[in-house]
Amino acid sequence: MNYYYRHARRVLVFIIGSTVLLVGIAMILLPGPALLVIPSGLGILALEFAWARRLLKHIREKVDGVRNQFNSRPEPPSTGQV
Repeated sequence: MNYYYRHARRVLVFIIGSTVLLVGIAMILLPGPALLVIPSGLGILALEFAWARRLLKHIREKVDGVRNQFNSRPEPPSTGQV
């Protein structure tokens, strides 16, 4: 019985996660928050699949790198105008 539960959970996670991921990919062209929905779909898939965990980790590292690069930029000089 435990085998059937795990298999059913894996299939359900795949269906829901894939649907959310595909909707997020469609939102790249359609109006919507694709940058929030795509990682959400990967997060759902990462519950059961190692490839989704690795991809999500890779995306997080890239986002952190861009964030660190943006935060380390020097501020432009002040022009003295208000």
